[in-house]
Formats: sequence, C-alpha cells, structure tokens
Amino acid sequence: MHNFDIEKPSSVSEAVAALAAEGAQALAGGQTLIPTMKQRLAAPEKLVLLSGIEELKGISASGGKLTIGAATTHAEVAADGSYPALSALAADIGDPAVRNRGTIGGSLANNDPSADYPAAVLASNAVVNTNKRAIAADDFFVGMFETALDEGEIITSVEFPLPEAASYQKIDQPASRFALVGVFVAKGANGWRVAVTGASNEGVFRWSAAEEALNGGGSLEGMAPDADGMIDDIHGSAAYRAHLVGVLTRRAVAAA
Repeated sequence: MHNFDIEKPSSVSEAVAALAAEGAQALAGGQTLIPTMKQRLAAPEKLVLLSGIEELKGISASGGKLTIGAATTHAEVAADGSYPALSALAADIGDPAVRNRGTIGGSLANNDPSADYPAAVLASNAVVNTNKRAIAADDFFVGMFETALDEGEIITSVEFPLPEAASYQKIDQPASRFALVGVFVAKGANGWRVAVTGASNEGVFRWSAAEEALNGGGSLEGMAPDADGMIDDIHGSAAYRAHLVGVLTRRAVAAA
C-alpha cells in the first residue's frame, strides 16, 4: 500500500472542504476501499474519514419514515428492527467484522452490483440525502459502481418510507456473502416495487414486469426476466441468474 495522508473532520462541512483537495477520497467503513488500496487498484493521496462525524450517525423513525445516518453501521441497522426486512438484510451482510465497520452510506456510494442495500433503497422508494440535495432512489443508481453523486458530494442520510409489507431474499456467494442474486420487494402506497441485485451487468434494477403482474393482481408463476445482460461468471450463468430472479421474487412476495 502506498503512502497517504489522513484527515479526520468532525463535521460534514469540514469533510466537504477536505475532499476538495486534489487526490482526496472519502473513507466510511473502509470495507471496499481499503482492500482495493491494498491491491494497488486505488491510490488516493488523502483519506477523509467520515466515521467520526456524529451528524452522520443514528436511526430515527417519524411520520411513517425511517431515517438512517450515512455513517450508521450494518450491525446498528440489523439491531434496530423498525423496518424488519431492512434489518434482516443488514444482519446477513458479510461477517461480524464487516457488519461492525461497514456503513450504509459507504455501501450506497460504492454501488457494488452485488451489494444488498441498493435493492432495499430502490424497492422501498427511498430518498438518498446528501450535503447538497435529496436524490430519489430511481435517480440515484446510474450503473455498475456508478451513482448520481457529484465529485466531493457526501451522502448524509437515507429516508425509507415504511412499507405495508416487505421482504428480502437472496442466494449469496459463500466466500464473500455478496448476493449471487438478491430480490427486495416492498408494498407501499403506490403498490409493489421489485428490485434485483447481483444479477445484472448494469447493477441494481427494478423488475417492471413483476411489478405490473403484482399490481395488476396477476401471478408470478413461471416468470423470469430475460437473461440478456445478466452477469455470466464462474459463480453462475446468465440463464441461472435470470431463473433465480424469478424464484427469489416469488419467495419474497410470499414472505412479505
């Protein structure tokens, strides 16, 4: 690993100022960035630690919404229980070390195509708040490892409308615990939303055909998305992943 400087801001404004420096990069829980740096695939000149900023931490529920600070760890989300499907998702991320260090904001900013939280945010129709604006879930995820965040923009919190029913079902890769395929379903005021992670080369996506069937009172039996564009690797073929999307969606709806 190369040499780098570390800055520990105590507020969001201080963090934004620090990130304006050339070669600076934000560090939340470090569960992706640190291994990437060890492999010399990333070489920031300065790490700006967000873990010490108190205004980025905490969980609160009010007015039918659950607000989670960006620096809140997976373990804390798992223990909260205000949104049972989300807590169950968080409890199954990685291992205890990852859950006690990794953060919801870091996961969303990284937008790994097999990460769990993006499916929850998209299916729940959540809002990602930053130091600049509020971004609707449908606008936040742009592509694999890409989001709508601007350079130096920091996620501050995520607002989840509490649904009538929800469930997350996944089949994970045993070594990494990332989703081989994961499906989060949530029923809110405007009906069902179905979000899929781990399956597509474009990252997390909404399965609109399943949403139309559910909201129209139809059956999901035998349904599966097209295998074109699905991830095809040593862990599973594109056709297998497409099949799993259908299976896990039916399981999630039944569980919800």
